[in-house]
Amino acid sequence: MDKTAENIKNRFLELGVDIPIENITERLDKLVTKFKVPMDEARRSVIAYFLKEYNIDRNDFFAGQATTPLVKINEVNEGGKWVNIRGKVVQLWDSTHESVSQVGLIGDDTGTTKFIKWARDDVPDVQEGKSYQFNNVVINEWNGRFEITLNKNTVIEEISEDIDVVSTALSSPADGQPAPMVNVADITEDGKWISLKVRVSQLWDNTHESISQVGLIGDGTGTIKFIKWTSAGLPDVEEEKSYLFSNVVAQEWNDRFEVTLNKNSTIDELDEEVDIGTSSVTFSGVMVDVQSGSGLIKRCPTCNRALTKGACMEHGKVDGVYDLRIKAVLDDGNIAQEALLKRDLAEQITVMTLDDAISMAADALDQGVVLDQMKLKLLGKYFTVTGSKMDRYILVDSIEQQAELSPEMIDELISEAEVL
Repeated sequence: MDKTAENIKNRFLELGVDIPIENITERLDKLVTKFKVPMDEARRSVIAYFLKEYNIDRNDFFAGQATTPLVKINEVNEGGKWVNIRGKVVQLWDSTHESVSQVGLIGDDTGTTKFIKWARDDVPDVQEGKSYQFNNVVINEWNGRFEITLNKNTVIEEISEDIDVVSTALSSPADGQPAPMVNVADITEDGKWISLKVRVSQLWDNTHESISQVGLIGDGTGTIKFIKWTSAGLPDVEEEKSYLFSNVVAQEWNDRFEVTLNKNSTIDELDEEVDIGTSSVTFSGVMVDVQSGSGLIKRCPTCNRALTKGACMEHGKVDGVYDLRIKAVLDDGNIAQEALLKRDLAEQITVMTLDDAISMAADALDQGVVLDQMKLKLLGKYFTVTGSKMDRYILVDSIEQQAELSPEMIDELISEAEVL
């Protein structure tokens, strides 16, 4: 952050404006720390603020970027710096984020680095395997790693030279050899090709046509989210079955790692059962919401996905299998925590069996009455849940309803809330 602030200050100095470094740092820190804005976006916002503050034309500010230096990939090591790069597009990754036009890896004879091209900037697409000169890109630091971002000032020129890319752990598996076998807990490097022996813990609902399956997998060291792209053409996996995932890519997004299966990946079902070890978390709070998608649902009998309007994304119109689930929100006075409860726990805390729910829905000719009944029974009550944390959810293994809060506990919760 300090280097980014210095770069902004120095550029304004070149235009005759001396902005106190603490003013720049304060704005950057507020955006990044408080509002969780990516550094590149925070940098843009701060520059825009001071351009307006000092009545400087945007074109004047960025005009000097035409002389940005041509650097090698291994020199991408200073956040906020504008550079030119000649590199080959090693990989293009699928992205479900509408704000991202393209994301992947570029490389040269010194290494590889991640790049991001934002949809709003209307920069032409690049193609995997082709070489380009990228003029006026910004080095961005994210979670201790450097990457480059393409923006509205970026110019992309395809070049005839076939740039050699150094062979690194980030490049594709060579000669048909599988990527190294690792444990889930060892996944700490963005863009690395790996292989895993895992069990499918959960399959999640999915609304993205580009995604075939998404869910949670794990081994003895922990759990991690996985995404299987439709374009990969891979077979579906099933909950509670164990598989060898070969040649998958570890990716970091919003401070968390996940693995993606692509056209280079393979899936082999294992005879052995992989045990899943998780680090449990415990959370206590008032249930303030039972979200849409809870209650009596139907799942695909083949892949276990929840059906949408009687159809499975993968298998179309099917005769679904009834199930119960709860997508709850608990609030402890400080934060709101989402929690997922499967059928057995849903039955436990609502004292409503699956058969009860089916009968209730049949009598009313409306499955929504089950969700309404769950809300009547659960909202406003205090629960303690224990389970594994994944993304924004706790995948609940056990849940207990607490007795009415004592005055002392109420005072404690109020005090904690007032501190924040």
